Amino acid sequence: MSIIVEFFAAPDDASAARVLRTGPRRAFESLSFGNVDPEGAVIEWECLLSGGNFEELVEAAEPRIIAGQNDDGCVVFAISPRLSATLAEAERSGLEDAAVAWSVRHAEGREVMDAEIASVILGDLAALVACARGQVQGVYCWVA
Repeated sequence: MSIIVEFFAAPDDASAARVLRTGPRRAFESLSFGNVDPEGAVIEWECLLSGGNFEELVEAAEPRIIAGQNDDGCVVFAISPRLSATLAEAERSGLEDAAVAWSVRHAEGREVMDAEIASVILGDLAALVACARGQVQGVYCWVA
């Protein structure tokens, strides 16, 4: 599990990569979550919301790493265009259904993820993605 997870909107990969050492809060609007495996979550959300296949997403190197990886533990990755579109267009009920399914998957893995918290995370992320798409920006995640 990561310590800090911040999803943020940025105009491009180069701008997003610049936050690797400091995080996005000073430069971009962000959502902060803790104790979430963000790379695994993004893959699960894409599977739950848009019918993606876990193995195919991993083989396609999703989520796409923008900066970092193994140097100091920080990483910045991009949310896929398909997940972004799905989140931006999702109905509240669809997000809630995905949140419940996500929390059930966590319970099977002996991790606790309350369905209400999962719903808040997906709802807030969907709002960030919709705003970013309106400004022709991508959504990224910084993990420290």
